[in-house]
Amino acid sequence: MHFLDYVLQPPVYGWKDDSGKLVKPSNREIFREFFTRLNIFRSVKNWLPFFSWLKLCCLIPFFLIFLFHFLTWWTFFAAFFYSMIMMGTHGTIWHHRYCTHGAYKFRNGFWRFVTQNLTVSVIPEEIYVISHHVHHAKSDQPGDPYNAEAGFFYCFLADVNHQPIAKDLSESDYNRVVKLMKHVGLKGNNYKQYKYWGSFANPLRSCTAWALNWSFWYLIFYFLGGHALACCMFGAAGFWALGVRTFNYDGHGKGKISHRPGIDFNRKDKSINQLWPGFVAGEWHNNHHLFPKSARSGFKKYQVDLAWYYIKMMYLLGAVSSYKDHKKEFENRFIVPHKTG
Repeated sequence: MHFLDYVLQPPVYGWKDDSGKLVKPSNREIFREFFTRLNIFRSVKNWLPFFSWLKLCCLIPFFLIFLFHFLTWWTFFAAFFYSMIMMGTHGTIWHHRYCTHGAYKFRNGFWRFVTQNLTVSVIPEEIYVISHHVHHAKSDQPGDPYNAEAGFFYCFLADVNHQPIAKDLSESDYNRVVKLMKHVGLKGNNYKQYKYWGSFANPLRSCTAWALNWSFWYLIFYFLGGHALACCMFGAAGFWALGVRTFNYDGHGKGKISHRPGIDFNRKDKSINQLWPGFVAGEWHNNHHLFPKSARSGFKKYQVDLAWYYIKMMYLLGAVSSYKDHKKEFENRFIVPHKTG
């Protein structure tokens, strides 16, 4: 078996049936798996998905305080900008194009650290990165951790049910996980610690980084606009963290083939280009599946790519040392032939 076939912890209902077809669990089965895997009293190895949702739950009070005490036109637009554009674009820049695909390289660790902490920290890198490699290897196939064919909740709760790494990897296989995470700049568990915690991420270091990131940003927002702005921005981060869990269901046509001529050129899976994620976060998803290692995925003239603009700006400033850009290859394969044909 290939490493990516077993690096993720399989759900109780499995990835596929005896005939090789995708298992489509009922919502009841999905929620049972969800609450079982959040139970840290059942197993300490459940700590990372619990930690991920704990951060989300801690953002809910900020959102409610913002909604009932600080909601004005200016805080509404600030929350909209921060959640839709800042958080969304940062997710594309950091988790997607750098941590997973290594589409660009930083000049040094300082600029990597700055980029990592550009926004309020929500999603643990490990949960995103390892599973996203599997997603690309098995896109819309059994084993894809957020296969849209299995329904909305299959995708929405995937960070708990399908994305954590397996708990019984051999030392050599765990070292492959470490290698996939090495460039991210996080000091992970050694193999003995992994066997106890069931993760690459270390609980103490993860909680420390969380506390420092949130403290820094709350103080910055407070000095800029008091508790109103701080609650507004943290509430907006929570809104984004909940909403981003719906993306892959929509981004893969809700499990149906929804490709459009002249817009979605990759036909190997169900990924589609969508205007809203594209404009606000640079997530032209069908383009990305064509060229996953490209630092730019907005290839056509109207395809605004804020994540690419940040990467390019950092390159011009010297903070990014190199990047991969597949726009020319895209044009040569899909645009030029139609002009000359």
